[in-house]
Amino acid sequence: MEQWQIDFEWLRIQHLVKDAMQRPNVPDFQTVMFLVGIQELGRLPEEQFTKEEKADLMHVAVCTLLEPEGYFSFEGRDQDGWPHWKAVKPFNTKGVEAQEAILKTRLIEYFGRSDAEEQN
Repeated sequence: MEQWQIDFEWLRIQHLVKDAMQRPNVPDFQTVMFLVGIQELGRLPEEQFTKEEKADLMHVAVCTLLEPEGYFSFEGRDQDGWPHWKAVKPFNTKGVEAQEAILKTRLIEYFGRSDAEEQN
């Protein structure tokens, strides 16, 4: 996928999330990752997520997005319903920008799968 296509699709996802959440501004990368983590957890907290749970949700999003690439293997859910993965191979991409670029591409695929599932 060329960079202009990634940029276009990323903006589409940001607007999709903005509209779904009825917010005035498009969400940033961290917010979209956080929401993917919540989606994969499958529930909202009774009160608010703790700081540790928020970090765990980001990890859930990363594992979910990189699993199809073979970086993680889903192991199951714990007694509280949190998903867990086993690291299969190291994610050696250096630098925040390079990592975000890879994860944005995976987010585009993730939201593409979600769109396809909704249409069926």
